[in-house]
Amino acid sequence: MTNDNLATDLNVRVADMLRVLSAVGTGEYGDRLPTDLPSNHPLAALYVGVNEMIDALALEQQRAVEYQRDLEEKLNTIELQRAAIRELSTPIMEVWEGILCLPVVGIMDSSRSADMTDALLKSVVSTRARCTIIDITGIEVMDTSTADHFIRMAKAVRLLGAECVLTGINPQIAQTIVHMGVDMEGVTTHRSLRDALTHFVGRHGKATSSSQR
Repeated sequence: MTNDNLATDLNVRVADMLRVLSAVGTGEYGDRLPTDLPSNHPLAALYVGVNEMIDALALEQQRAVEYQRDLEEKLNTIELQRAAIRELSTPIMEVWEGILCLPVVGIMDSSRSADMTDALLKSVVSTRARCTIIDITGIEVMDTSTADHFIRMAKAVRLLGAECVLTGINPQIAQTIVHMGVDMEGVTTHRSLRDALTHFVGRHGKATSSSQR
């Protein structure tokens, strides 16, 4: 091959190499340089090196895509688990016609309180409940913030036209509420869920009997 032909060949092959590398720069790893160069060609080793580099980058991109997909699946699973936990931590039950019960177990914080209040208010509207019972038998310790959560919850329910009572206040919590001077004005309480349910059902029965006369 003459010097002119060699120069032309080199220019063409360098242009091919730049084109392939340019594609790599945009995230395209499908092109490869030809592998038919003689071993003594000036660009033979460079071509091999470029192709090996592209292969390695393509493999890493594939791994990154698979990792991203796996991460998204795990995040989706975590979100589903969180949603399930939120539902389990806010088990609102219709214990009688028009009467909802929200048993509370565990520790209350601002986030859980907001979720619980939102779920309860939506249930009051969707079921057209007349009465709601917030049972805190499962809570052993209550501070000012926790007491305030329940008072706000009860007031929010009343704004929707439904009655709301607290049940299951144990002696320790009762003493704590009095000691902290928490304002319970306007919040009705019953000793137990059974007492509250008996009260509501009995009153509902009397109202039904009166309306049928």
